[in-house]
Amino acid sequence: MKVDRKASYNVASKENTIMNRQWIVYLEALLSVVIWGGTFIATKVTLQEASPPTIVWLRFAIGILILGTTVIVRKQFALPDRRELAYFALLGFLGVTLHQWLQATGLITAAATTTAWIVAIIPVFTALLGWLALKEKLGPIRVSGMVLAAIGVLVIVSKGNLQSLISEGFGTPGDILILISAINWAVFSILSRRGLEKHPPALMMFYVMVFGWLFANIWLFGFSAGPAEIQHLSFNGWAGILVLGLLGSGVAYVAWYDALQALPASQLSAFINIEPLITTVMAAFILRENITWLTLIGAAMILFGVYLVNRPDKKDVAEPA
Repeated sequence: MKVDRKASYNVASKENTIMNRQWIVYLEALLSVVIWGGTFIATKVTLQEASPPTIVWLRFAIGILILGTTVIVRKQFALPDRRELAYFALLGFLGVTLHQWLQATGLITAAATTTAWIVAIIPVFTALLGWLALKEKLGPIRVSGMVLAAIGVLVIVSKGNLQSLISEGFGTPGDILILISAINWAVFSILSRRGLEKHPPALMMFYVMVFGWLFANIWLFGFSAGPAEIQHLSFNGWAGILVLGLLGSGVAYVAWYDALQALPASQLSAFINIEPLITTVMAAFILRENITWLTLIGAAMILFGVYLVNRPDKKDVAEPA
């Protein structure tokens, strides 16, 4: 039997190319979550010199340039339908202006580590909203995961003293704002699904970011100290802004949406669980925030809870018709 060596070589070469591409996709997803994990640190540092309006305005001005350049280079640019302008404006307000205001303002009093772990339960809120608004199935395993993740957040915020939540309330004012931001992002994610079915992800996020930045203009220039703050930013202040804009709102989004087009969303969501771990380690070294056993216990509960939420029940798997 004669072996077609050329055909065998082509098959092996094609398999190697696919494997190499898969590794690139994994690295892109990992790069995104590492950058986003660091943005909580960068925001915390930059807040020492600038207010939330200034940070959000500069961050997304840079992000628009990065995303806009990307969609033009990839020949994905197209003007949106006029009927979709209100839809993109709503997403821009929720996903950029409101979300970043909640997080930046929350980080004034919330610890970066606590913030990251509260944000980690976004998949829980997304699943809950999917059940309420889209009638998606929510079995007992997912419900157990939601309860476990919620308890994990309470353990971290209360530092183990759950009774203090009754007498003193839910953590700091910043913790409450971060929790609201997690719910807000879940709403944004649910509303975004329709647009992602019709538009390339990077192009859609570009329009969302443009509208969010336009709303941020009203916010910044209605805040009298905003322009003056930009003029007096130090080297460290600009370094923080560049990390947030160039990396957090530019490179990370491009890399994440590249990965989203190559991997199932359920598989990609596993990478999100790495983000708060990155923030916790960075906060310990850069901000000198303590990593306590209670933080680790609460974090483990959140991670396992989120895993259960993303893991479908057997009864949720559709049977052949």
